[in-house]
Amino acid sequence: MSYSFSDELKSTAADIEAALAQLLDVMALAGPGLPPDRLISAMRHGSLNGGKRLRPLLVRQAAGVFGVPAADTVTAGLAIELIHCYSLVHDDLPAMDDDDLRRGQPTVHKAYDDATAILAGDALLTHAFGLLASEAAHPDAAVRIRLVAELAAGAGAGGMVGGQMRDIEGETSFLTERAIAQMQAMKTGALIRAAVRMGAIIGGASDEQLAQLTTYAEAAGRAFQLADDILDVTATPEALGKATGKDANAGKQTIVARIGVSAARQELAEVIHDALSALIPFDERANGLRETAKFFADREH
Repeated sequence: MSYSFSDELKSTAADIEAALAQLLDVMALAGPGLPPDRLISAMRHGSLNGGKRLRPLLVRQAAGVFGVPAADTVTAGLAIELIHCYSLVHDDLPAMDDDDLRRGQPTVHKAYDDATAILAGDALLTHAFGLLASEAAHPDAAVRIRLVAELAAGAGAGGMVGGQMRDIEGETSFLTERAIAQMQAMKTGALIRAAVRMGAIIGGASDEQLAQLTTYAEAAGRAFQLADDILDVTATPEALGKATGKDANAGKQTIVARIGVSAARQELAEVIHDALSALIPFDERANGLRETAKFFADREH
């Protein structure tokens, strides 16, 4: 049967949506006590009913290169999606990007309040690592430890969180194009990189194979951010499901703002070429990863 990227994208989103709905429940997240209903409601608001679930897709596709069944990647994919969702909840806060709309609906702090949004993000972040520590993530404890370390590196001070800090610093100080690229590689690219590497780790990749897939992931992450910055300039709020033109209004520095849309599109094409070139050793086994990179470049929302 021929490969369909659209089908895989839909099936992954459906699997993650179902897993999120099951996890984000008072009894499922009970610890020494029962979670407050309002907290669970806010976590569900910030996680369900939207999102393309691209990072779990990358986990699935990278593991699939090594013949791992899709079902065996759901827990790791769910963990990285929880991290992504928490980051969006926190990024939307007034103290950060101050957004009122996400995925076509009010952001968590607008639907609830700032404090609830902060705590909902904290909880999503925390439970991500609980998932990776469970046997559902992988039967081998050594692999689970590697997955925890990989996600922590991608999400932490040297990854996504550090990138957000660099982004904030860039609102008041000049960044060179290289510094902008570094900031974006951390803020956006680090979690995409982690997703691919986590899938490769689940698949038992060799050091050489992991290095090749990391090269792909870094290029794909760069492509995703370039496309995102282009869309912020060219797309409508209705198409994106969130406000556009926010980067320019906030004084944020992007490659698009620095070199223009036309040159950014040319750079995007070059980065996609780099991503696809890194997959040559994996022949048709990496077709899913190839299609995802192309999707990053061609997406309209």
